[in-house]
Amino acid sequence: MTHRSGDFSWLEDTEPLGDLYCVSFVRDISPEEALRRFGVDESTMEEVTFEEMDERSAENAEDAAGYIGATEIEGWTLVIEPGGWQIAADDDVRTRVSRGAEVVSVCRHDYAVDTFVHEIDGETIVCFDPMAPQDRSGRDLDRFADAMRDVGLDPDHDFEGPEIESPIPRAFALASRITGVPFTRDLLALRFLGAEPAGEPSDHL
Repeated sequence: MTHRSGDFSWLEDTEPLGDLYCVSFVRDISPEEALRRFGVDESTMEEVTFEEMDERSAENAEDAAGYIGATEIEGWTLVIEPGGWQIAADDDVRTRVSRGAEVVSVCRHDYAVDTFVHEIDGETIVCFDPMAPQDRSGRDLDRFADAMRDVGLDPDHDFEGPEIESPIPRAFALASRITGVPFTRDLLALRFLGAEPAGEPSDHL
């Protein structure tokens, strides 16, 4: 099944996720393990709705998400950082989360740079700003070149030409091509295991 950017048009709006968030898909570890690796206060773990997670993150946020949540979906753990960016953009956090696992992460950050990243076992395979997919970093820059073209993130994009329209929906379309899990609005109705970040890396590994 092909998931094109039009399937993700709801992500153009800031509601219900806001203008800064990170959504990650993690394979081969449980929601509990994903939160531990992220570095949460395990004593705060509890089941929450997305709305509760979003409210608590806003109440506790400083320079990143004040509360995060994880749930299992189709063989992957879905991790949402409302108001956050760390799995996508913090190398240390992403390395911990991806050790012995696979991570596909999309960060929308209206005040800085959006990020798409694919990482396996602590190694970045490909990372780029969806607005500038021609400027990629990682070990295998062309691994998803065909899929990128198919969803409208041309790996040979001309920076001096027309801007890429709907970069975030297209980034989620690419994530869906890799994981097989489309990020739909319905996923926000799931129950999540939530927790507050501890502020220090977990020593679970």
